[in-house]
Amino acid sequence: MFPIPDVQSRSDGRRVAIDQVGIRGLRYPLSFADRDGVAQPTIATCNVYVALPEDRKGTHMSRLISLLEARSEPGQPPISVANFHALLDELVVLLEAPGGRIEIAFPFFVRKSAPVSGAESLLDYETRIEGELLDGVYRQTVSVAAPVTSLCPCSKEISDYGAHSQRSTITIVARSRGPVFLTELIRIAEEEASCELYGVLKRADEKYVTERAFDNPRFVEDLVRAVATRLMADARVDGFVVEAENFESIHNHSAYARIARGP
Repeated sequence: MFPIPDVQSRSDGRRVAIDQVGIRGLRYPLSFADRDGVAQPTIATCNVYVALPEDRKGTHMSRLISLLEARSEPGQPPISVANFHALLDELVVLLEAPGGRIEIAFPFFVRKSAPVSGAESLLDYETRIEGELLDGVYRQTVSVAAPVTSLCPCSKEISDYGAHSQRSTITIVARSRGPVFLTELIRIAEEEASCELYGVLKRADEKYVTERAFDNPRFVEDLVRAVATRLMADARVDGFVVEAENFESIHNHSAYARIARGP
């Protein structure tokens, strides 16, 4: 059998380095563990890139998938915020690259107990982890989108009875010096809202969450300011973006606010 030529490893005479080359939009089954260390199976949408030197014609795309495949084999530890750096180290060694970047987005489920009845149910959150290793420097970003309830302070103040409330989404993107876990960011968002959400509520729970929101009115501005204050006090957080969107119950448009700090 004749040897199969390795075209990707050939030299390229144009001498133009490529910042990122790889695969994107790959859906792959992975296990993820957050702060509690419990592995949670999920299906992630993955983008995996490497930096390509100026003298190399191409990268080996199949090896990018092999990296994820190896992580899904039995006995392998689940991916986590804490070991994402190690995954980037594997990537650049496997591809013999000067740098690499991995982005994974997936639904993350938290088991919650209703506030009065204790009824348990799962609630899902859209999450994302991004890691980049370049010239030996590692950077990591963790993102969560938490659905919450917000109740309008103005509506409460001017109305003889009741106040309009709506479901809102608080999105936190945190650039961290050390591990910042998904559940930590989720709790920050939920604690600073008028009330958090639950998958299952009995009548006593519904009374509780309605009154809880009424006692904690929040403008969209209040949501982002409160979350930003919490993040600025965390020494692990190097920079962040906080967004809040209220899907207004009395308008056919949303209210929106954003705060960005750091590099």
